[in-house]
Amino acid sequence: MTPATLPEVWLRGPLPDVPPLLQPLAHALLQAREEVTAALGHFPDELLAARPAGVASVGFHLRHLAGVLDRMQTYARQQPLSEEQFRYLAAEKDGPTVPGTADTTAALVERFQEAVEHMLHTLRTTPEEILPEFRPVGRQALPSTVVGLLTHATEHTTRHVGQLLVTARVAQAGIL
Repeated sequence: MTPATLPEVWLRGPLPDVPPLLQPLAHALLQAREEVTAALGHFPDELLAARPAGVASVGFHLRHLAGVLDRMQTYARQQPLSEEQFRYLAAEKDGPTVPGTADTTAALVERFQEAVEHMLHTLRTTPEEILPEFRPVGRQALPSTVVGLLTHATEHTTRHVGQLLVTARVAQAGIL
């Protein structure tokens, strides 16, 4: 079976090595990864910056997806963001995220796929007993928890994937 003929990820059963309370997050991330990969397999690089009706571009969404997953995991580990993460954040809107290179659809999709894989590793290795632990977020040290950060990363991913999918279709249809 191909991903197109399979049921949605959450209906395929439990994922090995993912704690039960984190299964829904892992399912949602895998679904997002499948949808992005399928939708952007032939997406033209020249449309990455297209902003139909002024909405955020496909390129922005792809860069932002990878960046948010990375940053939320950093906060969940109770670490501050690195200078590299701040540089990446600054480049998300207009890219490229790797200085001196041009972002391509394939490279950005691969970066998102890798970010999902890193997040899945985090989900597999996060003990359920630490999920309610306090974690400060950002320079203002706003209050959250481990489960709050992991859930936000996943929810944020699914929201942006939905926006990305619509933007990609509209950009490819030439409705600018």
